Amino acid sequence: MQNETQYTSEIKTVPYGDGKTITIKNNTPVLTPKERERRKKEIEQRLYSVFSKYRGGQIKIVNS
Repeated sequence: MQNETQYTSEIKTVPYGDGKTITIKNNTPVLTPKERERRKKEIEQRLYSVFSKYRGGQIKIVNS
C-alpha cells in the first residue's frame, strides 16, 4: 500500500494588464525532516552531476 503524500496549498491572485488577473496555486508536500533531507541530498546530487559536465570547459560571459 502506497503512502499518500499530503500537500499544503498557497493561492495568490495577482492583477496585470487591462483588468486581468492571474491565479497561482503552489502545492508544497508535507514531509518529515528526515524525508526532506533525503530529497534535498538527491536534488543536490543530480544538480552536481549536470553541472559537473560543464566544469573545466570554456565559460563564455556575455555582457549586456
